[in-house]
Amino acid sequence: MDLTVALEIRYGVSPDGGVWSQSGMAQHFWERYLEVFDRVRIIARAFPLLQSPEGWHRVDSHNISLAQLPDYQGPMQFLKRYPLVRAAMQPAVPPKGAVILRAPSQIGNMLERRIARDRFRPYALEVVGDPYDVFAPGSVDHPLRPFFRSYFSGNLRRQCRRASGVAYVTKNSLQTRYPASTGGVSISDVDLPPEALLQNFSTHYSSIELPLANISDSPKPTKKTGPFNLVTVGSLAQLYKGTDVLIDAISRCVAAGLDITATIVGDGKFRAQLQAQSERLGLSSRIQFLGQLPAGEAVRNVLDQADIFVLPSRTEGLPRVLVEAMARGLPCLGSAVGGIPELLQPTELVPAGNAAALADSIQSLVANPPRREMLSVRNLSVSLGYRESVLSERRRRFYRSVRDVTAEWETRQARQ
Repeated sequence: MDLTVALEIRYGVSPDGGVWSQSGMAQHFWERYLEVFDRVRIIARAFPLLQSPEGWHRVDSHNISLAQLPDYQGPMQFLKRYPLVRAAMQPAVPPKGAVILRAPSQIGNMLERRIARDRFRPYALEVVGDPYDVFAPGSVDHPLRPFFRSYFSGNLRRQCRRASGVAYVTKNSLQTRYPASTGGVSISDVDLPPEALLQNFSTHYSSIELPLANISDSPKPTKKTGPFNLVTVGSLAQLYKGTDVLIDAISRCVAAGLDITATIVGDGKFRAQLQAQSERLGLSSRIQFLGQLPAGEAVRNVLDQADIFVLPSRTEGLPRVLVEAMARGLPCLGSAVGGIPELLQPTELVPAGNAAALADSIQSLVANPPRREMLSVRNLSVSLGYRESVLSERRRRFYRSVRDVTAEWETRQARQ
């Protein structure tokens, strides 16, 4: 059986038709679906590349393809290009096969509306983020932010109730806000009416699967004197990752006499604004903007050169980069949003958007080498729970359930 997956990501397409990704969602990511399905068709935005980019990762293969949608960035561009995106969506949806929406996603929303024309056609969700936090105050500067927050959160709740299966990246937090409609129905009970198949199964597994080689062999050596190097990794396309909050917190730490530097990995339209913020605060010599780095070894090398990892996000699902930092033995601080509290202890959490609280946590951690040593050991231990061997079978069971529900629906359709 073939699988169609819709998600909110941008891929580059080279002149020879190759599909490329700067993130980790390349061939290795999509091959996990091929453990159950025959072919995978990705529906996502695409933009042209002048050549095959060095350091990027190939996405497509003989059984992984991309249905290209016009590129856009942000709500306003989406609205302007909506007619083009909608027109491109029509031929992208095959009449048969399984469907998974990686939510929240505007593209997923459009695909759901498209397949709703087919009577009771099932779809499954992989819930990887929270629109309630995405559109929280400070995350997006837009006059319609309150409306977006209400609309997209309500839409995701509705999708989770209607979906034939829901997989969450968190153990508890997303499930609480966006519960699945689980009626305890067996997916093998083919004599049930189609309506019943829409209330089936939910599970949780992270998209993060760490090869054992990516997990450090030993804890992080504990530095006793400065300068202490902080690192954060995340897109600068929006202010979701709280990089502006981190810069304000660093300013407070420096004013208090702390000898620290910071490395910021990521790129996007807010990079210039954030660089201007650091210059205005007199931090140009202390904060280094590296831009976007290829996923994998390049990011791990930056993590290995740091002393503390900080992720002051305003919204998260279960952040891969935090698990990767923990796997390198880094002491970590993060905001109390999404799945971050499932990874870090309460003493390592700060309120989202609170630069003063983040500065206090940084100073406290720097001043306590034994605590940093303890966190390094703990984080390495936690990261072992995200090894490929631990999560793969739970994920395969979910995909098999999606396949079986779809097969039952197609059989019923053929009999009618």
